[in-house]
Amino acid sequence: MELGTIIAINLKNLRTERNLTLGQLSKISGISKAMLSDIEKGNGNPTINTIWKIANGLNVPYTRLMEDIENETTLVRKEEAVMQADESGHYRLHCYFPSTPTRNFELFYAELDAHTVHDSIGHSEKAQEYLYVLSGELDLTAGAGSFVLYAGDSLAFDSSVPHTYLNNNDSLLTFIVINYYKN
Repeated sequence: MELGTIIAINLKNLRTERNLTLGQLSKISGISKAMLSDIEKGNGNPTINTIWKIANGLNVPYTRLMEDIENETTLVRKEEAVMQADESGHYRLHCYFPSTPTRNFELFYAELDAHTVHDSIGHSEKAQEYLYVLSGELDLTAGAGSFVLYAGDSLAFDSSVPHTYLNNNDSLLTFIVINYYKN
């Protein structure tokens, strides 16, 4: 099933489970009613930050909107991982494991092009992010802290606050992201 169709089905189900109108969801998510309607119809291709805003408005993990039926044992090949990009296309996330009712984390492979930056809005309350740098050098600002991570370095932080990923180098930055949702 196409990602847009999966998002459309999940968005409509989550919204109706909560007895929310499109207008009400628009107010709590900061996404226009027209855009939400397009996404629900499967016509939109929402960006990473748009999905974060909707997920935060619904108080669900990011990948809950992309959740598909999953078997107990799941093999995800690189070419099967769902890829999303930010507005510029310089930051790409490949989702290997979305959050599910039985899994309270998400696993992503991330890429940030040379000399580019990605600003991430704060995730849901009580969310934690775990990073592991595969290649390159990541300059991360989260809340009041700034960190430089090199290949092999890892960092955990409160991702409910806005955070920024920066690649100041001439090569592609690659890293693993795990978003964990505390109960």
